[in-house]
Amino acid sequence: MTRLLKAFLAGAALLTVAACETASHVTEPPPAIPAPLPVRPETAALYDAQDDGEISVPAIPPNLLTEDKARQVVDYWTDEPVGTIIVDPHARRLYHVQPGNRAMRYTVGVGAAGYGFTGEAHTPYQRAWPRWTPTDSMLAEKPEQYGPSAAGVEGGLSNPMGARALYIHNSGGDTFYRIHGTPDPQSIGTASSAGCIRLFNQDIIHLAENTRSMSKVVVLTQAQSGQGTVPPAAPTPGGPA
Repeated sequence: MTRLLKAFLAGAALLTVAACETASHVTEPPPAIPAPLPVRPETAALYDAQDDGEISVPAIPPNLLTEDKARQVVDYWTDEPVGTIIVDPHARRLYHVQPGNRAMRYTVGVGAAGYGFTGEAHTPYQRAWPRWTPTDSMLAEKPEQYGPSAAGVEGGLSNPMGARALYIHNSGGDTFYRIHGTPDPQSIGTASSAGCIRLFNQDIIHLAENTRSMSKVVVLTQAQSGQGTVPPAAPTPGGPA
């Protein structure tokens, strides 16, 4: 091999190594994650601190609020009568049916018991700042966690039932299904291990004020999830085509 050819090959090798090293150190910047948009002042005002009798309900922290999560009137198509509460646990939504194909939509958190009942029922009564007692199964499964509360917990800001509870009954009596508030606002919009259907305390107060005794309650199955959110002729999101 001639000296000139050797020099050419050596130079080419150096360029190749240099190109590889350069490529290995060039990284694409990570995609920017858009910051949550601040909610409108009128939306934030719905979740300000409020006095409820002798208890002052704390404001919902701004970082836990979005326009989508806040309660709002939306289009909703259903044959259920006005005043019906429709719970869609799989979509983390609750709809309170209004006239004219509309509903007040709330975002909910769903505990394990929130998937334990589906179908039609009614709410014969509600309670403000209800007392809470862990079930026998909760005590048996997690005695260290629930044992200290075995005798019950009085209503208040630390009570798992929150500011209100709607008690759900059907033809067989109490279903032990509850729609209630929560002392844990960061759980709203999520699934967790305990509880039924929970709302921000400000939202459960609003729902309870607008719900009459014996109002109909419908809890959707997973196959029915998204039902009512689109016109009748359109495919249901999350459900069968």
